[in-house]
Amino acid sequence: MSALWTSAELRAATGGTLAGEVAVTGISIDTRSLQPGDLFVALRDARDGHDFVSEALAKGAAAALVDRDPPGVAADAPLLRVGDTLAALTALGAAARERNSGKFVGVTGSVGKTTTKEMLRVAFGALGRTHAATASYNNHWGVPLTLARMPRDAEYAIIEMGMNNRGEIAPLSRLARPHVAVITTIGTSHIGRLGSQAAIAEEKADVLLGLERGGAAVLPADTPFLPRLLERAKEAGATVLTFGESARAEIQLTDYVAEAERGTARLLMDGLPLSVHLGAPGLHLAINACAAIAAVHALGGDVVAAAEALSGFDVGAGRGARRRLALPGGTALLLDDSYNASPISIRAALSVLGVQDAARRIVALGDMLELGPGGPAMHAELAPDVAAAADLVYACGPLMRHLFDALPAAKRGAHVADSAALAPLLAESLRPGDAVLVKGSLGSRMALVVAALASLDDKAGARGAGVAP
Repeated sequence: MSALWTSAELRAATGGTLAGEVAVTGISIDTRSLQPGDLFVALRDARDGHDFVSEALAKGAAAALVDRDPPGVAADAPLLRVGDTLAALTALGAAARERNSGKFVGVTGSVGKTTTKEMLRVAFGALGRTHAATASYNNHWGVPLTLARMPRDAEYAIIEMGMNNRGEIAPLSRLARPHVAVITTIGTSHIGRLGSQAAIAEEKADVLLGLERGGAAVLPADTPFLPRLLERAKEAGATVLTFGESARAEIQLTDYVAEAERGTARLLMDGLPLSVHLGAPGLHLAINACAAIAAVHALGGDVVAAAEALSGFDVGAGRGARRRLALPGGTALLLDDSYNASPISIRAALSVLGVQDAARRIVALGDMLELGPGGPAMHAELAPDVAAAADLVYACGPLMRHLFDALPAAKRGAHVADSAALAPLLAESLRPGDAVLVKGSLGSRMALVVAALASLDDKAGARGAGVAP
């Protein structure tokens, strides 16, 4: 494997010192996934990465990026010494961006940015060598890490950008310098920190601040904030492509048909009809596909080839992934959408649950977080949508109590304090023929519920193999 970074390039990019010569083939911040040849970056978060440098080197790391002496490491170990590891990683990302001549697409939005990032990976992957992060690496260390890992010969790079507070997207965009900036939606995620949807719109529009000269903005046509987004695009000197269901959208979703396991979207672009067959249902996925096709069009790519490639797209774990659970006497369907939640994304997930052929449609919901003072009302306002899609509702957390109490009595399964209490309760109540949707903000830890349901399948497998439970 050719070197991703040489010693000379590492020194030049970071301003650090490194004795000897190494050839780095990857970048790692976690010893659990580190591969031989990686540069291990000792970042500080909940834990200090310097405490794991010795382990990283023992696992075959080519070198470690450090800003202090790590414990248990020999004096002659291959250490790239810098003043601050996060700043050095950011500098490494900037150097990677500078040396690459490919086309860059930046993606942000209140919901749908990771799914759209994955659609863009698939769509552009049909056109050339495409690089994107393997997970939601969209913050102050995730974007530099994604850039620093980019292969030298990448023809396209998809960079996801997220935020928790005002002022976080602009530096990420200036680092990534996208040729196309995609804004998926303007919703209420993090409204508790930013104060209003208008402020969220301004923050998302900051992705345009890093846009390369002559770049394009791909904007949602159906948001009431479109006029402001268009103003921001004009200020950035960007050309504009809009997408969505609105007749004014340049990439318009004209028809959508959902089935239990797939969906078909029909698009109209410059009078050209396109069909996109997706390996998962959901109107929100069809709209995300419109955004992906718009980005391909903005870069002059083959939209027909991109649309055909999207026929192989499916959602990932925690974002609506489907799993059949073996139970005594039959199977149940698990829709794992546990990674995050907002009012928009819950309604989208409910639409998927609603098209499932099931004896009972069950939803398990954890609190939507960071909604500010309006949080209780936003939870209660979901009750009609939840009641229409689900036969039975299980909920946890103090905010979801407001939704639970607003439901018809016949729909109420149970409300408990947290996901740890909900997990065994829901697992015990599941029956063959059920379809169950699990969703909640990451901090609600609904993955515990998914794990409890998955263990039912694992136990059934053990029984089928003649293994004692």
